[in-house]
Amino acid sequence: MKLSTRIALAVGVTVPLLVLACGGLLLALVARDLRQAEDSHLRARAAAIAPDARTLLRAAANGQPSAEENRQRRLFNAALDVGVRLTGPEGTFSGGPQPGPAVTLPAPGKGPVTVRGGGRSWRAYALPVKGAQVSATLWVFAPDTASRAQIALVRGRVVTTALLAAPLSALLAWAIASGAARPLGRLRKAAAGLDPRATSVRLAHRPTRIAEVDDLAATLQTVLARYDEQAARTAEALDTARSFSAAASHELRNPLMSMGTNLDVLAHPGLADAERAEVVDDLRREHARLLGMLVALRELGRGDLVEADAFRVLDVAEVADAAVAEARRRAPDAVITLDAGPAPVHGWEPGIRILLDNLLGNALAHGRDALGRAHIAVAVVVAGSEVLITVDDRGPGIAPADRQEVFRRFHRGPGSTGSGLGLTLVAQQAALHRGSVELGAGADGTGTRCTVRLPREEPGRGGELPGRRDWLTLTAERSQSSHKESS
Repeated sequence: MKLSTRIALAVGVTVPLLVLACGGLLLALVARDLRQAEDSHLRARAAAIAPDARTLLRAAANGQPSAEENRQRRLFNAALDVGVRLTGPEGTFSGGPQPGPAVTLPAPGKGPVTVRGGGRSWRAYALPVKGAQVSATLWVFAPDTASRAQIALVRGRVVTTALLAAPLSALLAWAIASGAARPLGRLRKAAAGLDPRATSVRLAHRPTRIAEVDDLAATLQTVLARYDEQAARTAEALDTARSFSAAASHELRNPLMSMGTNLDVLAHPGLADAERAEVVDDLRREHARLLGMLVALRELGRGDLVEADAFRVLDVAEVADAAVAEARRRAPDAVITLDAGPAPVHGWEPGIRILLDNLLGNALAHGRDALGRAHIAVAVVVAGSEVLITVDDRGPGIAPADRQEVFRRFHRGPGSTGSGLGLTLVAQQAALHRGSVELGAGADGTGTRCTVRLPREEPGRGGELPGRRDWLTLTAERSQSSHKESS
């Protein structure tokens, strides 16, 4: 059932009930007013004929028939439209419309009352009449029919009004509700025509000045926006999963084939011990490379899929202290120093740790001097509105022409046994935190300095994630394209 029909039915039932209720109250008020007017008329008549009643009683007590007859006539003429009954020591004088003698009449001193007799009702008022020699009671009567007729007339008009109000109010309510619900119908048609799977068109709503309709439209737009956001994140997650599979399948192919070849060599029965040891070392290196590559691909996927609610205010110095401690444990022969002060940023703690771990790992792998010693200096400082993370080593350095190329996915220098994704992860995390990363010469002109710039945390303001994160997707595309070129 439509909303306009429901409103019409509700109004069509409610309005007649209200009319009847108000009519009942009106009837009660009219009946009270008529009764008060009738009682005032009886009191006025009783007061007007009271002198004639006293004169009549004196004439009857003095035995003056002619005077009594004249006074009785004058009494009845003064009564006009009411019935009169005068009861005294000399008898009862009555005239005009009044109830029968068997009807019990009210005692003097009470207000007008209703008496019934002979199938009729009367309004009666008793007034004591006292003279010098006699006392009596004067009753005046008025038929109680005029007020009832008027009340019946009002009652009929109330019922007629209620009967007419039912269809008229229902039609009027239906018309008004239909007009008010028309914007809701347009909104329903607009929403029904949307298919997020087939089109990118979204709900366009013009304000209607109807709060409920505008609120519903705003809610639908919010729901659709959330649907689009989740659909986009789902698509990104699927792309990331496909990219992980593509990159892993391509990059793991050659190491696995190499490991298979080495295993075949190990199975040769006449293999010398020195050659066997060399093959085992190759297997260990390939295994480490495979493990590192899988870990790096997983971290790239995590960076592509992390949500904004995972970010919080953290101290980079604390994360750097933990990363340096872990690097010292992995490479006890290296000299790693840390100079860090409080440096708050709005960031993803696992991402900052990935950034630092890979910077240290790259320095340990490629930043050793000619004697194989590793001297690495890590610093975390606040510079204006930025937090600077610097990692210095004393290795051979990187040529200026190659300083951007090393961030390319799967880029490996000559003799490198890594995955080629370490500095890619650094670049990804720097971009994820709205920062930047650059390579340059060391402080004294030797070695390499890697500098990461991150925006400082501002009170009351959180970080914003990049609109598009496709590091793993591009990794897979680059991997596949390079495979096609090589093949």
